[in-house]
Amino acid sequence: MDYSSIVALVFTIIPFINFLLAIVLIFFERKDIGTTWAWLMVIFFIPVLGFLIYVFFGRRLKQKNFYNMSVEEKEYLQSTVDRQIEGLDSGQFPQTLMKKYRDSIRMNVKSANALVTTNNEIKLFIDGHDKFYSLFEDIRNAQEEINIEYYIIQRDSLAKKLRDELTKKAKQGIKVRVLYDGFGSRKISPAFFKELIASGGEVGVFFPSFLRLINFRINNRNHRKLCIVDGKIAYIGGFNIGDEYLGLHEKIGYWRDTHFRISGGAVAHIQGRFILDWNQATKQVAGNLKQFSLPTETDDGDSIVQIVAGGPSSKTQHLKNMYIKLITSAEKEILIQSPYFIPDSSFMDACKIALLSGVDVRIMIPNKPDHPFVYWATWSYAGELISYGAKILLYEKGFLHAKTMIVDQEVATVGTTNIDNRSFELNFEVNATVYDEKVAANLRKSFLEDLKVCSELTLERYQQRSNIIKFKESISRLLSPIL
Repeated sequence: MDYSSIVALVFTIIPFINFLLAIVLIFFERKDIGTTWAWLMVIFFIPVLGFLIYVFFGRRLKQKNFYNMSVEEKEYLQSTVDRQIEGLDSGQFPQTLMKKYRDSIRMNVKSANALVTTNNEIKLFIDGHDKFYSLFEDIRNAQEEINIEYYIIQRDSLAKKLRDELTKKAKQGIKVRVLYDGFGSRKISPAFFKELIASGGEVGVFFPSFLRLINFRINNRNHRKLCIVDGKIAYIGGFNIGDEYLGLHEKIGYWRDTHFRISGGAVAHIQGRFILDWNQATKQVAGNLKQFSLPTETDDGDSIVQIVAGGPSSKTQHLKNMYIKLITSAEKEILIQSPYFIPDSSFMDACKIALLSGVDVRIMIPNKPDHPFVYWATWSYAGELISYGAKILLYEKGFLHAKTMIVDQEVATVGTTNIDNRSFELNFEVNATVYDEKVAANLRKSFLEDLKVCSELTLERYQQRSNIIKFKESISRLLSPIL
């Protein structure tokens, strides 16, 4: 067979192979239609290679009993959820905001097993130095157990300081567990924690890479950032572990993020989330779901909190539903901070309905791209909402990484969830949703302070963008379901 015949055969076979791959994608994966079209475009425009990209980035995760829960655990969790729903329906919780947002709370309990607790105290951090000073203090004061879970742990001075503090506690006989994501923390390995492990600490990797180079679950990352100390104190929010989160990265500059320190009943549910992730990643048993419990009587505080988690192991996009429900409940004001704003049509429609109803919607995004395609897709969606009356604020001081929404100065959600399909469907995420006017007021105050270092993306400014930017937006928007 001569060269021209081989070339002709290859070009005959490739379309057939692509057709078969497309059939697999459409009929077996059963993805969202927008996501399916985006992947079909990749497969057809990049033959064969496109499918290899899909193998690494697009495959669905198995959803059936992903966390390998026992029958006893499932029954316990379901009975606990049923009791709380019964309490909500019967008016067991008399707090004013519990009554006003009962439907939102009930949806989160019913859909996401996000039990509500009413006895929490919350401290807000918006600066990395303050957050890590407090975190290290709580670690030093630990008496029984420290559980840590982060998407990114860099191999730098902050990470080494954390490792050394944990090693000291392990040597004192304190139970220490560290769980990190295999892709987000690809610069480190268990060898980084050699002394910690030798001192009795345990280290787990969520979806580890093969030979540190190949990761078939690169598209499904554990994006959570949690620390639980003695089952009494928990940290949840946007800060990872690395020097850049202290503003020490020369290119990025100041790092603006949001994190909570929580004490009270919600800590048990954050601990439960860690236990599920740890057990799944390590195939060990750190505990069971009986560490989820109904609210207990303590004097920690009076903030009402739900810990809402979501990920590719769920059929329902719990976190997106939580956001949309809060948006549709807004009467006066919605304040959103997100480094990436690439919503789907349902989220966009909720924002448009709120705007048309007279709700003041302000969305703050960074004006410093760390992912070019994501940045231009963000501009595309933000620009569309401007015409409906939304105010789009561009954070200029450094990089805005906060994942925050505040509704009517009454309820707020803070956590690891970006406003994009990756957070809603592909990554493992978790948020603390707080029904407390004081907490909402503190977050709103921080938002207003951030306005001082923002510029506004007005309709006139948006319409004056160059044709090159318009082209970048168009391509990025086409790919937005899989970014």
